[in-house]
Amino acid sequence: MSGTRPPDERAFDAFYTASVGRLIGQLYAMTGDFAEAQDVVQEAFARAWERRAELDLDAAPEAWVRTVAWRLAVSRWRRVRTALAFARRQGPPPPVPPPDPQHVLLVRALRQIPEAQRRAVVLHHLCDLSVEQVAAETGSPVGTVKAWLSRGRAALARLLADTELDPRTARVPEVRHD
Repeated sequence: MSGTRPPDERAFDAFYTASVGRLIGQLYAMTGDFAEAQDVVQEAFARAWERRAELDLDAAPEAWVRTVAWRLAVSRWRRVRTALAFARRQGPPPPVPPPDPQHVLLVRALRQIPEAQRRAVVLHHLCDLSVEQVAAETGSPVGTVKAWLSRGRAALARLLADTELDPRTARVPEVRHD
């Protein structure tokens, strides 16, 4: 990479423009994956840009970029291969039980209320944050959070009316005293 004529920005841009398509095509042919070829060539050019003071445009800089891109591709393959080997050693994941029907009802209802209300309700009731903490996290005034919570709870009450989650229809188990 070291040489006699380090490129200025215009010269580097011209080098990039003249060679990027060719290098992507070459790496695509080497890797068989177009997206991967684009990624590694872009990363190789980024590294060349960082070292442009050492780069000599008269001394085959395209070969340097191609070599760096190839090494990046090989490195990615090794990481993927290692991750796959690890996953194979772990075996299949344990079966996951289906979601609780009440959970499904709640999520369905939450999806139907406005995002700001949903976020406030979740932060306050599920994450157990105070109104002041919700206000700080959302960057909103306390009064606004209180309004979101009030409207969100009212909307959820309407959406969950006559379902298992409606407190008016919840059945309290009978206690028998014999």
